[in-house]
Amino acid sequence: MAKKRQRLRIICVSRGPELPQRIKAVLRPRRPDVTFEPDMDRVLERFEEEQFDILVMSSAAVKGGRIDGVDLIEVITAKSPRTQILFVADDHAIRAAMTALKAGSYHYAKLPVSDEELRLLIETALEQRQTYGPNLLLHSERRRAGFQDMVGRSPAMQAVYRQIRQAAATDMPILITGETGTGKDLAAHAIHQTSARRDGPFLPVNLAALPRELVASELFGHEKGSFTGAAAARAGLFERGNGGTVFLDEIGSIDEKVQVSLLRLIEQKRFHRLGGRAWLTTDARLIAASNVNLSEAVRNGSFREDLFYRLDVFHIDMPRLTDRRGDVTMLVDAFLKRYSDAFQREIRGLAPECLAIFDQYDWPGNVRELKNVVQRAVLVCTDNIITPAHLPDRLVPAAHSAPNITFDIGTPLRDVERDMIAQTLIFTGNNRKQTAELLGISRRALYNKLRRYGL
Repeated sequence: MAKKRQRLRIICVSRGPELPQRIKAVLRPRRPDVTFEPDMDRVLERFEEEQFDILVMSSAAVKGGRIDGVDLIEVITAKSPRTQILFVADDHAIRAAMTALKAGSYHYAKLPVSDEELRLLIETALEQRQTYGPNLLLHSERRRAGFQDMVGRSPAMQAVYRQIRQAAATDMPILITGETGTGKDLAAHAIHQTSARRDGPFLPVNLAALPRELVASELFGHEKGSFTGAAAARAGLFERGNGGTVFLDEIGSIDEKVQVSLLRLIEQKRFHRLGGRAWLTTDARLIAASNVNLSEAVRNGSFREDLFYRLDVFHIDMPRLTDRRGDVTMLVDAFLKRYSDAFQREIRGLAPECLAIFDQYDWPGNVRELKNVVQRAVLVCTDNIITPAHLPDRLVPAAHSAPNITFDIGTPLRDVERDMIAQTLIFTGNNRKQTAELLGISRRALYNKLRRYGL
């Protein structure tokens, strides 16, 4: 019995539907599944959902995206090797087509292209594609390895993951903003690890933690004798980070002179060491982060406007923990496992009252504060269940000052009832009689529910 041929899957990235319609028409006997994608920035998301045999990319679509077309081709070639890439170029984009070939395109066609030529190009590409190699961009593949060290499935974090994948497919400067403790450093590392530079060095530095007079030396290096204490020449981050990524945290803390040097490095890809005259070049990718409003810093004159616009080419804003409430339980589980292993404790979990407290707390320190709270609780817990007694005092009063309770639409009624009882117990200080009165049930009914839910 002949083996059933799998349906051909093609994704076409073009400004309009004409090209994908033509592809479907010329391949009609094969009944291909042709996906039309007008937004080049969404191509990576498409590859996260399914495997494609052919990617047809038009030069017109490439010009309109935030992601560089060549970088995208390199990512698809590396992560989905079975996908053949065809580049369709107009007269003014032949140079781009040649660059696309070097990046990993199988072939290119110059517009206008006849139906027969288009059919032959696709058929030949199919015959010569690899017979192995999974699509490493698929969600199922990423779930096995996890998304680097980042935890969370809330819509806010899904948007961040999408931006990280887009940023990793480019080589432009990235600016990451967000409150302290939101994970800007993790996002920067994730960009590096999912980019073509992942085998190069990742060099982070917190600029606010350095004495101002040493910032320039740390970034650009220095020659022997260039300042007091410079007993030997030293290479800076941009020299040592060649081929990798330099992450500058708290970029808003650098002074005017360093800002000028950094602007020149971004524009010219060259710099010189302190005390040196020779120009040095670098291929290091720059990612900067700030927890202050750089736009406001530009307005008050403490940050150069031209440097801000050079850094703000691709902007990722990390959400506060209060904007990703659905992730708290997942984060707690991850931190519990980490610190239970580190401190050799057998912590089974948290009492329901603790989760209720976590849901009501504002978390001004964001994920970092949650991590520290869980770490402390694991350290001081002498049993295998963490209770409110193991939490800092600043968290527990919040349960008594915020009696309003909200639930997401779609929450199962059983979960609503269990959490309502748990949070009411917290509000009453575990007074069962008062809890029953507030809930409008008898104490006997309350006790039955407490046993049912294990409270």
